[in-house]
Amino acid sequence: MDRKTILVVDDQDLMRDSLRESLEHSGYSVRAFRNGKEAVKAFLEGGFDAVITDLKMPEMSGIDVLDRCKQIAPDVPVIVITAFGTVDTAVQAMKQGAFDYIKKPFEPDEIDMVLRNAVERKALLAENEYLRARVAENKEVSFVVGESKVMKALVAEIDKIAATSSTILLCGESGTGKEVVARTIHAKSPRSTKPFLAVNCAALSAGLLESELFGHEKGAFTGADKMRKGRFELAHGGTILLDEVSEIDIHLQAKLLRVLQEREFERVGSSDTRKADLRVIATTNRDLTKSVREGKFREDLYFRLNVLPLRVPPLREHIEDIPELVAHFIEKCGATVGRRLKGILPDALRKLEEYHWPGNVRELENIIERAAVLAAGDRIDLCDISPSLNGARMISAASEIEITTVDEMEHKLIVAVLDRFDWHQKRSAEVLGIGVRTLRDKMKKWDLKPARQKMPA
Repeated sequence: MDRKTILVVDDQDLMRDSLRESLEHSGYSVRAFRNGKEAVKAFLEGGFDAVITDLKMPEMSGIDVLDRCKQIAPDVPVIVITAFGTVDTAVQAMKQGAFDYIKKPFEPDEIDMVLRNAVERKALLAENEYLRARVAENKEVSFVVGESKVMKALVAEIDKIAATSSTILLCGESGTGKEVVARTIHAKSPRSTKPFLAVNCAALSAGLLESELFGHEKGAFTGADKMRKGRFELAHGGTILLDEVSEIDIHLQAKLLRVLQEREFERVGSSDTRKADLRVIATTNRDLTKSVREGKFREDLYFRLNVLPLRVPPLREHIEDIPELVAHFIEKCGATVGRRLKGILPDALRKLEEYHWPGNVRELENIIERAAVLAAGDRIDLCDISPSLNGARMISAASEIEITTVDEMEHKLIVAVLDRFDWHQKRSAEVLGIGVRTLRDKMKKWDLKPARQKMPA
């Protein structure tokens, strides 16, 4: 069981030392302070499982300590100690969020019982919050699939870097499975029992992303009707995935850089600094060095992210994994589509292996899911996947057409034909369906000459 850390604040030396000794004897780690200001400053660093504070103290009262602690970390229970004659104040503290109060004088067993209940409740709330976050993610833990040489090399790299806490930059085309790789790294790391939270940086505006990452205080901006923890705070102890990090606004990149450098941040609308004990994994499908050159991405942030770079290969580089991937996706989508298939027929599998996969593994998964829904038999047949592949080919071909003018297209066509026939004008004109004179006029118009004639003498 983890050793719990308790913050104690009491201006009376005898009481403070007695509490420390008693709690340490019960197995707790204790940090004790003689005044509220010092205690709150320490509390901002995080890592406390409960707070015990005397109510009546000079400068900063126990009620003030309670208020500040609840503003900083509402989930940390605060227990107040009250003397005879101040029970009404203790009751008021309960209304303001205190977990419980204890009257002086008290026995060690009494405070031990109250503290045990408080710590257990905090752990339960933290677990519930984590589970809600996981449900909101609507993702299951997956592992990299594939026995090809390329994928075995990737898994070997994952195994080497999973045990560290260093920042990882996953590079690769869209749909290659970068998030699956990130989840695999987390699952194999010492942080596997802690949260894994993913943020799609491309899906949110700069303002929303800032609040999503760092959280905000009540009233920080219009619509902020209550305090909200950000992903950096919720992922404490675990891993945060910054998906498509290249899309983060250039001004917000400075705040992210500070998290990576100093491991600390502030909520929007707050000046209180919080510690960030987590691992950062970032993904991108862009060339970040090019973005740096274009001034779209901070160079210092790039170097901070690129501590452990890892390339996720496109599907066309490991086609031999398609049978295993197909079997995996058939099994996976069986639960979601409500029917279990026995597999895929050889002709259909062969067709998948011949395809060039511009959408990578994600495209394969989508095609298998669609086929599983539409399949007439108990196995996926060629007719179940052909419409998807043919439609994808048409979209891919259309996306490769450069939008240009008719004049430019004619110019490119004539140059291509002339090159094809070694600049033989008569044969080129015949293929183009125009006369030699017309071809010569167009060559003169664009000053077209064989490359060897354009070279200086």
